[in-house]
Amino acid sequence: MNEIVLTAQESGVRLDKYISDNSEISRSYAAKLAENGDITVNGKKAEKKTKVQSGDEIRINVPEPEALEAVAQDIPIDIVYEDDSVIVVNKPQGMVVHPAPGNPDGTLVNGLLYHCSLSDINGVVRPGIVHRIDKDTSGLLIVAKTNEAHESLSKQLKERKAMRRYYCIVNGNIKEDSGTINKPIGRHPIDRKKMAVVAGGREAVTHFKVLERFGQYTLVECVLETGRTHQIRVHMASIGHSIVGDPVYGAKKERFKTNGQLLHAKTIGFEHPKTKEVMEFDSELPEYFKDVLNKLKNFVN
Repeated sequence: MNEIVLTAQESGVRLDKYISDNSEISRSYAAKLAENGDITVNGKKAEKKTKVQSGDEIRINVPEPEALEAVAQDIPIDIVYEDDSVIVVNKPQGMVVHPAPGNPDGTLVNGLLYHCSLSDINGVVRPGIVHRIDKDTSGLLIVAKTNEAHESLSKQLKERKAMRRYYCIVNGNIKEDSGTINKPIGRHPIDRKKMAVVAGGREAVTHFKVLERFGQYTLVECVLETGRTHQIRVHMASIGHSIVGDPVYGAKKERFKTNGQLLHAKTIGFEHPKTKEVMEFDSELPEYFKDVLNKLKNFVN
């Protein structure tokens, strides 16, 4: 157990909210800890809805994280390219990239370990993973099979030499034909599970180009210069054009029923770690994405 001790500096705030606002613990996790009896206020177990008073001593017992290890599982994987150094896969929407609390198996990594060996630079949970895409984002991903390849690909990403091009459908009609969003991204100051444009955040640069307009919707190509968590989703929402279907940063009411954001990692390019050949791979838009596009074209026409 790890213990966190807080002294309340204000009164009348719910316990779970106060903890979330004054620590790295999310509000939902604070509520769960309170339900499990892991939070005391002035020495007595407290409920999540307890109102704190200034001067209260809040003690939070945070259980040690469960040990995770990725195990090989026979999961179908769409392999676009493979050699002794790298493997390029086309991840479907809904698949998690690597094991994590809440998703211990059934991930892309579990399937890859059944298929081949991967670099061990990222340890037993994220072997071979050089970069990630969100669970409900589909598309291309480079994975390293050797440590040498992993180091080379990581360096290319860090030095902004690898190319990552995404397609997305956003809410609203973007007037500009193209543009660059250069806004720093960091943890949301209140909701720690979200990212946001924040002063003092890490540099984040996204280049976008309008491909087609459909009245109140726009098909957009985004090219990443940096690779921050949720970068495209946060950046597009920050200019008033959230991605359709985004459950976190999107519109409260959506016209289309989706299983997540309409964001697809369409093209990826890099220098091969061993041969030094410049390689580029492209993927078709998945059916869920094309289905919404077709509906938009029918509405417009």
